[in-house]
This record gives sequence, C-alpha cells and structure tokens, in this order.
Amino acid sequence: MTREPDPHATQLRKGVVELAVLGLLAGEPRYGQQIVDQLAGLPGLALTAGTVYPLVSRLLKAGDIASTWQESPVGPPRKYYRLTPQGRAALASQTAAWRQVRGAIDHILKENS
Repeated sequence: MTREPDPHATQLRKGVVELAVLGLLAGEPRYGQQIVDQLAGLPGLALTAGTVYPLVSRLLKAGDIASTWQESPVGPPRKYYRLTPQGRAALASQTAAWRQVRGAIDHILKENS
C-alpha cells in the first residue's frame, strides 16, 4: 500500500526547493542527476526529477546558475551546473530569509509546546 504524501510537508517543501538547489551548487558544480539524487535522498525533501529539472531550467534562464558540458568517465558527456555571482547573491538572500523564518517558527513552537 502506497502512503499518500502529507500535503503540509509538500507545501513546505515547495517553498525551499530553490534554496536547496542553490545550496547544493554552492559547494561544487554538479550534474542534473546528482542534484536529483542528493535531494531525493533527504527524507525532508524527497524531490523528484520532475520537480528539480524545471527549477534548474528556470534558474538557468534567470542567470542564477550556468552550465557547461563535461566528459564523463562512464558514458556520454554530462551537463554540469554551477552558481553564478548572481546565484551566490540569491543564495545569501534566501539563506538569510530562511534563517529568519526558521527562527521565528522555532520560537513559536518552543513557546507553545
């Protein structure tokens, strides 16, 4: 029996997907399937390719990330994505906003539990 996803968790994830992708790319360039696999492997996110690739496309168009093709040791070339300076600024801004919201929610939950 397949368990239905929690609609509350789904809604919360929608708000942080872009931050998660930018955060992953802050460390080093990654190819698309790496991004999908890493995000899918985090229980709180559990994102799919159908969510990640459209977001990556939008970030490319917005200029927050850039891509380059690189040879792969195990198959065809792969498209790697990296943050641009604009993307680093977006990451910093979104990180500050995330910390502020998280702090406020943590405070509310602590005070009322």
